[in-house]
Amino acid sequence: MTRPPALKVKASILFAMPLPEPFDYAVPEGMELRLGDHVRAPLGPRSARGVVWALSADDGSRNLKSVESVYNAPPLSEAMREFIDWSAKYLVQLPGIMLRNVLRSEDTLLPSPTEILFEPSGEAPARMTESRQKVLDVIADHGPDCAAELARLAGVTPGVVSGLVKAGGLNRIERPADPPFDPPDPKRQGVELVPQQAAAADQLKRMITAGGFQAALLDGVTGSGKTEVYFEAIAHALKEDPDAQVLVMLPEIALTRAVTTRFVQRFAAEPAVWHSDQGHKERRRIWREVNENRARIVIGARSALFLPFQNLHLIVVDEEHDATYKQGDGLHYQARDLAVVRARASKAAIVLASATPSIESLANARAGRYAYIQLPDRIGKAVLPDVATIDLREHKPQRGLWLSDPLVEAMAETLERGEQSLLYLNRRGYAPLVICNACGHKMKSPEAETYLTEHRYTGRLICHLTGFSMPRPGKCPECGAEDSLTSVGPGVERVAEEAKARFPNAKVEILSSDTAHSAEALLSLIDRMERGEIDILVGTQIAAKGHNFPNLTLIGVVDADLGLAGGDPRAGERTYQTLVQVAGRAGRAERPGRALLQTHDPDHDAIAALVAGDRDRFMETETMAREVLGLPPFGRLAAIILSSKDAHQIDVIAKQWAAAAPDADGVTIWGPAEPRYGMVRGWHRRRLLIRADRDVDVSAYVAAWRKRMKPVSSVRVTIDIEPYSFV
Repeated sequence: MTRPPALKVKASILFAMPLPEPFDYAVPEGMELRLGDHVRAPLGPRSARGVVWALSADDGSRNLKSVESVYNAPPLSEAMREFIDWSAKYLVQLPGIMLRNVLRSEDTLLPSPTEILFEPSGEAPARMTESRQKVLDVIADHGPDCAAELARLAGVTPGVVSGLVKAGGLNRIERPADPPFDPPDPKRQGVELVPQQAAAADQLKRMITAGGFQAALLDGVTGSGKTEVYFEAIAHALKEDPDAQVLVMLPEIALTRAVTTRFVQRFAAEPAVWHSDQGHKERRRIWREVNENRARIVIGARSALFLPFQNLHLIVVDEEHDATYKQGDGLHYQARDLAVVRARASKAAIVLASATPSIESLANARAGRYAYIQLPDRIGKAVLPDVATIDLREHKPQRGLWLSDPLVEAMAETLERGEQSLLYLNRRGYAPLVICNACGHKMKSPEAETYLTEHRYTGRLICHLTGFSMPRPGKCPECGAEDSLTSVGPGVERVAEEAKARFPNAKVEILSSDTAHSAEALLSLIDRMERGEIDILVGTQIAAKGHNFPNLTLIGVVDADLGLAGGDPRAGERTYQTLVQVAGRAGRAERPGRALLQTHDPDHDAIAALVAGDRDRFMETETMAREVLGLPPFGRLAAIILSSKDAHQIDVIAKQWAAAAPDADGVTIWGPAEPRYGMVRGWHRRRLLIRADRDVDVSAYVAAWRKRMKPVSSVRVTIDIEPYSFV
């Protein structure tokens, strides 16, 4: 009896490239494939890496190329593939572009490489030299390491290490270059929770136990102990399933070090920390360990959302309101919103935590789509700081100065008590504008319609939009007048200069992305502040996020009006959230704190609500305004940004796009218009803004619109669903 021929199978493979769909390939006889498998297949003249997106019967009607090989690695999970497909449709992106954000270098799919280390054998060499002793001392202090690193630390040549090995003083050991992460201990006792924390933690535990997709908004004032509450949720998820994976998202890399320390204290193991500052080796290690389901807890910035979790049970989005969750370059997406989608695809729980929740999240909580958990009080003896305004119309600083007399007096009192002050101004550098007082010329970037910011510490003028920089010229490039360039307005460097002049005996430092240019520099500065080695800290927004300085009792907001102007519909909300976060840094221990806001408009809704401590009234007013205007979350927004090197061409193309817009009920189109930055890096820009009713699928509308337009190779088209930037 003859056996029937084996059923032939074809695989649809998605490549991490800007391609519209997966391509079909024949599966060779004897090759076993699963959905989500990582494979190599011929693509044009080369071999490319892709992922199996579908498997089906091959009727032989087409002469398909064959899959070349399959990697011995876990496949992308069904939840991850669903997340990629959904995100591609929602963001109006090609699926291969989304996959490109998931896949990393090929070595993430291979076993960890090994490395050779050396450790003491316990036997003293027959001949001990000073150089050999230095190597042994380094190992005693730092532990085993490779020969080159031991030699570097000891200040000797690698030959000394080799000699020690031959003499029997060192043993050669082999271990994975990418070691596994230590497993966390969910049974380790955390801090004792106060009743409001315990009640919140119990609610999250019940949500996790119920299983499936569940979402909660954890709304707690600054200092209310939200982190300890979601620690309990993490511990509970790991107790229920020891193989569970947890993702904790943070808006800033700057916060990861402090949070990591707290994780180690709570779970007796370091989590995997994923962010753009990580080197290739560490990112390779984390990706592989997550994909192999061996990394239990991952802390990361927004890109951690695209890690290949196999058993994701819980996502925590800390500071969920923060605008930095919105990716504004390359692939435009709001990580908070995609985190909810990722949790739904994984049938996981998600906790959105904030002291100042976004209007979108509050609306979801009030509509019953999210559980709403509140922490209204600070823990322990700490109380919320008193907040007051300083009306700059009445208390004008002296000409060329930026700190009013009431604020200076408060700083003097704070210093006299041996306490710390924070001066907040969300403006980097020394001055935001440099102008010629002879001809009025303003120093601009040649790459964009932006003014150059003076950075006096480096002596350069910098464009914060494009990164262009130049030395500060000694004469005006327009009229040639010598020493005529004048700095206009304050940045943190200028405020720090004034603080040093007013308080010459005080230790003044600056916390901004320019001074904390690396994780190590940032951590060092934060440590000095925590130890009380800094009297006055002058900081940008990086100083307002998640730090806990026990001796900080005074916050001075140099310009509370900054950010309120312009056409951004979220300007009031963002300003209020930022000011609350900044003020919340004060009085977090036993000493009471206060915040003083310098403003020309003390009656503005955001500022008045902060002073009155009436967040609900402010958010209600903002929510009503959004609802009347049909703006998110009561409507949809999308932007189409067109760019060309040719100013005339982009005007013509933009008008063609506007004329081709599909007719649809509930859709309003504004533009085309030149945005605030009409030219960036030589590219002229035009924007079309779409506002749609809530029941309109704005992604499908934009996708249909794009299909009507023939691509032009010299024109870039960027689509931004729910835009946050309008510049």
